[in-house]
Amino acid sequence: MTDMPMIDTPSPNFDERSLPISLLVLHYTGMPDAASAINWLANPESKVSAHYVVTEDGQIIHMVDEEKRAWHAGRSHWRGIDDVNSASIGIEIVNPGHEWGYRPFPETQMSALVPLIHDIVQRRKITRGNIVGHSDIAPARKRDPGELFPWGQLARLRLALPRPTKNLMDPHWSEGGFMLALERFGYDIAEPQAAVVAFQRRFRPELIDGIIDGECRAILLALLLPKPMGDD
Repeated sequence: MTDMPMIDTPSPNFDERSLPISLLVLHYTGMPDAASAINWLANPESKVSAHYVVTEDGQIIHMVDEEKRAWHAGRSHWRGIDDVNSASIGIEIVNPGHEWGYRPFPETQMSALVPLIHDIVQRRKITRGNIVGHSDIAPARKRDPGELFPWGQLARLRLALPRPTKNLMDPHWSEGGFMLALERFGYDIAEPQAAVVAFQRRFRPELIDGIIDGECRAILLALLLPKPMGDD
């Protein structure tokens, strides 16, 4: 548990973990405002929750104890883990999302989120390759935190994998070869195009078309090459 200043708003929606904590999952709330999102996450009928919520004005709301299994990931998969809720800490970032007027994440919000992430990953020894978005772990169902989320800002602080930009080489994989590489990196490829879109949303957000091109292949190769899956 962090000692950062925060507001306690307990949610009853949790149970016991069956796996050690190895992942951090970032979401957006996808609701019209912070109050609706927090009320929903605290409502026993919703069957959803998160460990923390970060509002646009930089408040941190603590909802579920880190030792408990919050219900934020749903049906999801990452790097061989199917019970992502058991293995992860979930942070909901207040943002209306694609359905309610998706917008950039304000600096006041990021200024609260960054120290929270840093605190969690230091205490829990979570590697950069396991700091993921909801769309990374559930590509067929989710788009959050979305293409406007500043992953680059986290990457510069070593709080997420950076987008490779140097010495990129197209390995000219077949479509099947690309999908195998994407699975090796960590994605669920059961719905191939959804997995490609999720990869683009994270690592090439300026063009999310679901088409495997040379740039996508080169970025994925670079992510796999230096140390497998970027775990350092």
